[in-house]
Amino acid sequence: MIRLVLFAHGSGKPAWRVPFDALCATLQEHAGPEHVRLAFLASCTPDLPTVAAEAVADGVLTLRILPLFMSGGGHVLRDLPELRAGLQARWPELEVEVLSAVGEHPRVVAAMADIAADCAAV
Repeated sequence: MIRLVLFAHGSGKPAWRVPFDALCATLQEHAGPEHVRLAFLASCTPDLPTVAAEAVADGVLTLRILPLFMSGGGHVLRDLPELRAGLQARWPELEVEVLSAVGEHPRVVAAMADIAADCAAV
């Protein structure tokens, strides 16, 4: 089984996570809660190792991590590979795939361009 992990930065402000929780809940409605989880880098729970431990206990063979970042900056280039290495060391049987930052996806870029065009047409 493959589990998608939506990976966000995290914040100490509870309202910050509301859109991420909503995204996860929407995906869980479509794919099933066993196929999608949300994890955070800092200041929120659960963190990535907790979500990975849950996945292993559930018999998941592959974690597919989607960074919910606008670009592949420091967290995607440094922090996430370090976390991935830790997961692989702890659970060598678990395949951990890290996808590109969601903000780099052509559909996200196109959606932002559409929004910006709408805003410019004032």
